[in-house]
Amino acid sequence: MAPEYIEVVFNLPLDSRFSYTLPEGEERTPSSVIGCRVKAAFGRRTLTGWVVSTGSVLPESVKEAKAVEKILDEQPLFDDSLLKLAQWMSGFYLCSLGEALSVMLPGAKREKDLPPLGLGGEETDHKRVTLSDEQAAALQAVNEGKDSYYYLYGITGSGKTEVFLRAAEEVLSRGKSVIFLVPEIALTHQMVDDLSGRFETVPAVLHSHLTPSQKLKEWRRIQSGEARVVIGARSAVFAPVPDLGLVILDEEHETSYKSGSTPRYHGRQLAMKRCRMAGAKLLMGSATPSVEAWSLMETGAFKKLVLKNRPAGGGIPEIAVIDLKKSKSLLSQELIRAMERVLQERKQVILFLNRRGHSYYFHCRSCGYEMKCKQCSIPLTFHKSRNRMVCHYCGYQESPLTQCPECSSVDVGYAGFGTEQVEEQVAAVFPDAVMARLDTDSARKKGVLQETITRFKEGQIDVLLGTQMVAKGLNFPGVKLVGIVLADSGLSLPDFRAAERTFSLIIQVAGRAGRYRNDGEVLIQTMRPDNPAVVYGSRTDLESFYSWELEQRDIMAFPPYSRLIRIVFRGKQEKPVLKAAEELTSLFRQAGLPDVMGPAECPLGVISGNYRFHTLIRCSEDFSGIHRIASAIIKGTEVPRGVYREIDIDPVQLL
Repeated sequence: MAPEYIEVVFNLPLDSRFSYTLPEGEERTPSSVIGCRVKAAFGRRTLTGWVVSTGSVLPESVKEAKAVEKILDEQPLFDDSLLKLAQWMSGFYLCSLGEALSVMLPGAKREKDLPPLGLGGEETDHKRVTLSDEQAAALQAVNEGKDSYYYLYGITGSGKTEVFLRAAEEVLSRGKSVIFLVPEIALTHQMVDDLSGRFETVPAVLHSHLTPSQKLKEWRRIQSGEARVVIGARSAVFAPVPDLGLVILDEEHETSYKSGSTPRYHGRQLAMKRCRMAGAKLLMGSATPSVEAWSLMETGAFKKLVLKNRPAGGGIPEIAVIDLKKSKSLLSQELIRAMERVLQERKQVILFLNRRGHSYYFHCRSCGYEMKCKQCSIPLTFHKSRNRMVCHYCGYQESPLTQCPECSSVDVGYAGFGTEQVEEQVAAVFPDAVMARLDTDSARKKGVLQETITRFKEGQIDVLLGTQMVAKGLNFPGVKLVGIVLADSGLSLPDFRAAERTFSLIIQVAGRAGRYRNDGEVLIQTMRPDNPAVVYGSRTDLESFYSWELEQRDIMAFPPYSRLIRIVFRGKQEKPVLKAAEELTSLFRQAGLPDVMGPAECPLGVISGNYRFHTLIRCSEDFSGIHRIASAIIKGTEVPRGVYREIDIDPVQLL
C-alpha cells in the first residue's frame, strides 16, 4: 500500500502544494489533520503552513518527503467549505492558496479571552420597539422571499439596524447562524451593545484589533457552535459558523470592505460567494449605496427594499451650503453663529474634516518650493502637537523649516489645514466648550476611541471634531448641529470614484444630526458649491446624483459599465519597475485583450521610496474570459528581483 503524504501550503506567492510526512510517533492519520497548521522546514527556513489535502504519490522532482516538525492544532481550523472558499479566492484574486488561507485564519498558538465588549455606561435598553409599516414590509420580504441578495436602502436613522436584528432573530430561531459585518472596528462596539441581551449567547467578535490569541479563542467559540452570531469588520466574513443562514453587510458602500493588501478581496464579493455556497441570504444596507449596488438594484440583481422615514421621529436636518471662498477663516461666520446658538441650548456639535494634522503642506512664498516627503511624491503634513512634518503614507518625519532650502528666503509658511488647526480655532472661539478630537493620531492610544465615543454619548463633550471615524453609523441623540469644515477635500483626487465618495460622506455625516428631533442642522463649507456631488448632497437628492454619476461612468466606460483589473509594479529602482510593467502590458496586448491602458505612473508615483507604475485592463463584456487570459499571462511571467507586483481585481481606488 502506497504511503500517504500530507500536502501543505504556505503564506508565499507560490502556486504549489508541498508534500510532507507526519512527525514520528504521531497517532493521527494524514486525512485527520487536513485543516490543521503545521511547523515545517522550507528551504533554510521553518515556516507555519496549512494542511489542505493528502496524496500517495510524490512529485517527480521530490525524491523523499521530510516530516513536519510539529502539528500545531488538536482540531482543524477550517473545514471543506472554508477550503473551497479559499480556493475560489485564490483563483479569482490571483493569489496563492496559502496567501488566501493566511488572511482567513487566526495565527496564534494559544487561546485568550476577550476583555468585556461594548461601550460600557448605562445598560442598553432592549425594549421591543414596534416596527413601522415600512420596516415590517422589508422584514417580511427578507424572511419570506426566495431571492439570495437583498438591499435595504433607507435614509440615515430610518431603522435599518432594527430590520437587520429582526431578520437575524428569525434565522437563529431556525437553528442557523448569522454573520454581521460592519465597515469600521469602532462600530463593532456599538453593535455589540445593540445585540447584547438580544440573543441567548454573547456574540463572537472578529476584527484586526484583536490579538492573535483572542482571535483564536473567538474562532474556536464559533466553530463549536457556542456563538451563532458573529460581529466584525471585513475579515469576519470568513467566520467558521456552522449552518450559515444570513450575512448582514451594513454600510455596503464603504471602501474599507476592500482589502488593501494581497489578496485584495472585497467583503461584499466574499459575502455573495459564501451565501451562494451555503444557500444563505445576504442582506445589505446603506443610506448611500455604492454606484455598483445602485445599478444592481435597478436591474433587479439585488432585491431593493426602501425605508423613507425615521421611526424615532427625527426629521431630515436642515442643510445649508457655505461658499468658503467668501470666508477669511476655516470657520465661517455662519458656522460660528450656529455653534454659539446650539451650545447655548446645551446641545452637541460634530465638526467633520477628512484631513488630519495641522497644516496640509509647507511652501516658500518667494520661489514656490514645497516640502515633500523624501520617500514619497507627496507633501509632508505639519503636526503642531509633535512639531514635526509627517508623511501620511510612509511615516517619514522631519523638523519644520524656518528658511527655504532652495532660495534661502524666510518668507515661508504653511498652507491647507487639518483637524489640529480646526481644533485650535474652535478652542480660541469657544474656550468654555469641552472639545475632543477623534482621528488616527488621537485614537492611537489604547482605549481612546471607545472612551471618547462613550463620553460624547453621555453628553460630557460639547464639540466632537473628527475625520471619517465620526461619519459612520454612530448614533448620538444629543447632536443638533453637524459642520462639514471642507466638503470637497476628496474631489481633487484623480480617481473616478471621487464624486461618489464626496457625496456619500456629505449624506453620512449629515445623518448624524437630528436623529431624534426635527431641528437638526447641517452646514456644508466648500470651495466648490456648484459641484454636483455637493449640490445633490446638500439636497439629499440621491436619485439625481446616481442618475448624473451613472451617466458620467457610462461616457467613460467605468464601473458599473465595465470591470477593471489593475496591476501595480513597484520597486526602489525606476527603470526595472517600468520595464517589468511594459513587458507584461505588451503580453496583454499580444494576447488580444481589448482594452489595455498603460503602463503609466500611478497618481501617487512614489511611496516609501518605491517607484510605482500601473496598467489597467478594462472589461466591458466577457469578464470571465478576459480574467482567464490575464490570469494565465500573469502566472506565466516571472517578476524581476527587486520589483513587486500587486494585482487588484475590481479596484475601489486608482491612486
